[in-house]
Amino acid sequence: MKIKILGSGTSTGVPEVGCTCPVCTSKDVRDSRLRTSAWICEDDTRILLDCGPDFRQQMLRLHDFHRINGVLITHEHYDHVGGLDDLRPFCRFGEIPLYAEAYTAEDLRKRLPYCLVEHVYPGVPRIYLKEIKPGCPFFIGKVEVFPFRVMHGRLPILGYRIGGKLGYITDMLTMPDESYNCLQGIDVLIMNALRIQPHPTHQCISEAIRTAERIGARETYLIHMSHHVGLHAEIGHMLPSNIHFAYDGLELETVT
Repeated sequence: MKIKILGSGTSTGVPEVGCTCPVCTSKDVRDSRLRTSAWICEDDTRILLDCGPDFRQQMLRLHDFHRINGVLITHEHYDHVGGLDDLRPFCRFGEIPLYAEAYTAEDLRKRLPYCLVEHVYPGVPRIYLKEIKPGCPFFIGKVEVFPFRVMHGRLPILGYRIGGKLGYITDMLTMPDESYNCLQGIDVLIMNALRIQPHPTHQCISEAIRTAERIGARETYLIHMSHHVGLHAEIGHMLPSNIHFAYDGLELETVT
């Protein structure tokens, strides 16, 4: 299974508008971070993880114009769903299912009433909701997906175990013991780490390191980072040898 990081930035993206800090003015492409999203390919199955406001730009960079078999939604915040209307060109290949838990699905119906209704206006994206629950696995093509609970501060959201060996978590501060248990034996973990300082709803770097060590994946890649993380070229020394700062365009591979 192949994974590509489409975006590794937090809700404001990096550079942040109006900021002149060393990270936001860096010429290193690894310091330019679109909103967090990932692309998974397994044979002819393609899965999108979240669909934020940078989705169109991410797809123009990806050069992979094929059917999207499913979009996994972690939660309803704009930086994770703001690009759903831009799925329109991919609907030429057929309808696209959005996988989300019930309260997120209800929020999306309110935000996109012109799309997620029985009788749609011509030209809108052909998308539809499939409600899922944490702890209840399902398949997209031949790829098994296991959603599990994580906590974005006090907001319950979803993480995903995909294809058996990949764990994907974003916007997490904590998660229950049973979620740790369901991630045992994974090969690659992709997980959020907002900044160096603690935050009330996101893991900071030191918290992410402790979480990664408890899960014990072979390799961990940190995403959903703000400009407060620092320059990519200077921050690698902060991490253990099997934990890495991700960047936009990073390609990974794991067994299914």
